[in-house]
Amino acid sequence: MKIFKYIFLLIVLAFFALSVFLATQKGDFNVQRSKVIKSPKATVFNYVNDFRNWENFGSWKIDDPKMQFIYPANTIGKGGSYSWKGTDGDGNVKTTDIKDNETITQKMNYSGSLSDVFWTFKDTVGGTKVTWRSKGTMNFGFKIYTVFKGGSDKVIGGMYERSLENLDKSLDYEMNTYNIKVNGLVKKLGTYYLQQRITSKIANVPKNIRIMLPKLIHFFSKNKIVMHGKPFVIYHTYDLAKGLTDMSVCVPVSQEIFTSPGSDITSGKLESFQAVKTTLTGDYSHSNAAWDKTFEYISKNNLVQNPGASVEMYSVNMVQEKHPSKWVTEIYIPAASRSVVPVKKIVLPVQNPVAVPPPTEKITEP
Repeated sequence: MKIFKYIFLLIVLAFFALSVFLATQKGDFNVQRSKVIKSPKATVFNYVNDFRNWENFGSWKIDDPKMQFIYPANTIGKGGSYSWKGTDGDGNVKTTDIKDNETITQKMNYSGSLSDVFWTFKDTVGGTKVTWRSKGTMNFGFKIYTVFKGGSDKVIGGMYERSLENLDKSLDYEMNTYNIKVNGLVKKLGTYYLQQRITSKIANVPKNIRIMLPKLIHFFSKNKIVMHGKPFVIYHTYDLAKGLTDMSVCVPVSQEIFTSPGSDITSGKLESFQAVKTTLTGDYSHSNAAWDKTFEYISKNNLVQNPGASVEMYSVNMVQEKHPSKWVTEIYIPAASRSVVPVKKIVLPVQNPVAVPPPTEKITEP
């Protein structure tokens, strides 16, 4: 009987010693992992910036298949968040700050273990270098877990390594899953529109559209004008030799609207025209191939490229859809039968288009 008492006493003493040992262990952690992701920086940033995508690449879902995710109305950008319930604990994370395409800062609470989380995105050879870092304080239970699993760096670092590997694979699929369909000759319907027109360096086109379009939307809001369709871009001229394009960023309206003299926002009308339409479903990086297939179709089908501006419409873009494989870009190149006297071929844009925010039925005051 005494032997059992001694054994019990030893167990109690061992447990007490272990508790003292664990209690005196450092509870702070600072873990960082990096990986080159084979995708453009903006694509990687936008994907990570939406918590709904974390379920696709986070290793914790594989480790705990029964984990449940709870998504609020806002999961993107500053103020975005999500939470989860898992076998090993519950938690939540919220984005507190972002710098577009550069950094994301977050606060995480995992069953009482609090941490600050930092993401950085840098262009590098082969893609984007993504660095994922967290620092914080572990609760007692998490300290016990990490001690028996080799330490916080191994536990958290291993999770980050597996997740970054999944992120690379997921984005690789999204970037390389695409389809190009030449729809053939169609009639592109005309519309009135309000525009901001500039001559831009081709390299600055994406940046300029991001500046110009919000200004147009604010103009619509201030003047209570209803949008009548999807925003689009008209390339009036596109000079590859000089690296310049004369372009208009346009928002369609149901009827002609006149603006004040001297305003840089003016009205215009896109006349109906016959065009070869091509639909690209997938990431915008495949737009060059879409333009090439359009020109090939014109050549093989006894058509000729007509004078006039080309139009690109972004039916489904990154603002509406998080998966690049589901983005839709419509390309319209003026063309007609060769019974029409051929004209000198116009150089049309083949650059990657940019994302345009989706239209709303009515613009209201902010």
